[in-house]
Amino acid sequence: MKYVIIGGGIAGAALAIYLQKKGCRVVIAERLSTRNRVGHGFMVHTEAIGILNELNGGDAVLPGESIRQFRLMRPDGITLREEILDSWSCMRRDQLMDYLTGQLAEGSLLQGMQFSGFIRDSRRVVAAEFEGGHREEGDIFVGADGARSMVRQQLFGKTIHSPVRVKEVVGVCSYPSLAQQYAHTFLKFQHADYGLSFGMIPTGPKDFVWFMQYDPTMGDVIGEGSEAIAAFCRSKLQGFPDPVGELLSLVDFRNSYVWHTQDFNPLPTFHQQNVVLLGDAAQQVLPFTSAGTSNALLGAKVLAEGLAAFADPQMAFRAYYEQRAFHVKNHVQLGREMSRTFLHPEKEKKSEVQTPLLSARPVRLTGAVTGGSRHPRLRVQYFTDPICSTCWIVQPTLRQIEVEYGPYLDISYHMGGLLPSWETIRGKIRSPEDAALHWEEVALKYQIPINPMVWKDDPLSSSFPAAIAFKAAQRQNEEKAVLYLRRLREMLFLDGKNISRPQHLAVAAEEAGLDWLKMMTDFDGEALQEFRLDLRLARSLGIVSFPTLIMTSALGTTTRIKGYFEFKELEDLILGMLSADPSFIPGLHKTG
Repeated sequence: MKYVIIGGGIAGAALAIYLQKKGCRVVIAERLSTRNRVGHGFMVHTEAIGILNELNGGDAVLPGESIRQFRLMRPDGITLREEILDSWSCMRRDQLMDYLTGQLAEGSLLQGMQFSGFIRDSRRVVAAEFEGGHREEGDIFVGADGARSMVRQQLFGKTIHSPVRVKEVVGVCSYPSLAQQYAHTFLKFQHADYGLSFGMIPTGPKDFVWFMQYDPTMGDVIGEGSEAIAAFCRSKLQGFPDPVGELLSLVDFRNSYVWHTQDFNPLPTFHQQNVVLLGDAAQQVLPFTSAGTSNALLGAKVLAEGLAAFADPQMAFRAYYEQRAFHVKNHVQLGREMSRTFLHPEKEKKSEVQTPLLSARPVRLTGAVTGGSRHPRLRVQYFTDPICSTCWIVQPTLRQIEVEYGPYLDISYHMGGLLPSWETIRGKIRSPEDAALHWEEVALKYQIPINPMVWKDDPLSSSFPAAIAFKAAQRQNEEKAVLYLRRLREMLFLDGKNISRPQHLAVAAEEAGLDWLKMMTDFDGEALQEFRLDLRLARSLGIVSFPTLIMTSALGTTTRIKGYFEFKELEDLILGMLSADPSFIPGLHKTG
């Protein structure tokens, strides 16, 4: 299989290294003909640092400098916030790109390749075309071509970016004595009355990356070129304290530029057929969170792992989206919130000023967990059934809970046996016609897509085959089994397929990367016994409706929630049980 990656930035290069380590054929088509040395630096979080070490096998020294302290001040010297940091580094862009491209297979990076479009056979892409007539054929195409992605435009049409409310001048500067004085410190000065700030972060023993964020409605660069930028910065930053003036006195503004910060609303998917988006092409966030580089590296790792785990790339793309979409949606929202705060600092109380680092902000538990085994955990027993319509409705909520609180949860899936057969079922739903009517009512009430035609065209006689197949999948791989269950539900509730039939169970297994032959072997043996144990457990606990979640804390307290629930309801229960544990880490809690 051949991969064509369009865009040779951080995300594209990282993915290429992962794929090449797995023996895949990879071509990277980069727009620039030479490496761009003009640029800025990145704050990189510990997860991303781990990925960089993993890419090189830990054999090379990473570029940059560890950042151990954040200090936020007013230009008059008043300190607003000081925090100790233990999980960040700052790197110059050119250092990081040299580190990555030095690990690419020889000849795999093609430069000066301006993407112009795709060539398709039916709906599937078979080649990428570039200006000058070059054509690159492949099996899977990755759009890693940045925030203004041409690949994204080919897939989803023109992207509507947010208005430019904040601009940022960025650059690098060498100042050894100042770097020594502020070693390992992220120093930022924020104006008290309007949107204007200056930040400086060391990238090594001699160098800084610096930035000036400003509200363009309060004045903007007049003219073009480095002299115009220099005049604007020096004018706006008059009255700022000594470190700012000292740094600006040595800045070579020919290596600086004005960044028009924007983002766009989250996409409903990151792929179309055999083309998938990565990095800023998949989701651009505003710079206040310092999340862009870490997102690019994390996305590359998740996508690479999915492509290795699933025989069907479509399943890999779905798994990649499910693991990353909720995170980046939060990052988009947080970036916008921090942008509003930046533009109106006069409305912010000193105690509520936010640290411009995603994981430093104590919002719920996102990004704050670095080793789940060290934290209190909740045991969650989830009783469900493949054909339960309420389980289908709450599936997105449960997925969000798993993404945001996963390191604190130990979730086990148990099958409930909703429909043994129509002859033995009890309750209000006594026939396929009743089931179709119930699904129509549920879809209308909750505004969730549900296709009831299966009960009219090819009704299921029992939910047991799909439930037993899930237990067989669990015997192979727990994570793939969860994806298998999701795919079965998509087949049933969206595609109207009878998932009690072996052919549909087999297709879903192949898409989830499972061994269907092994599952069939287990079906009438171990998987069947484990399904019966689930039924026995449900009876012993008095489970009579689905979904039901039983949560047990490390202290032994138990909470049960059943039927339909919303994210906040379940989140409040989880946080309440975690907060009751004396080993719960202070500060990692919901604040708003």
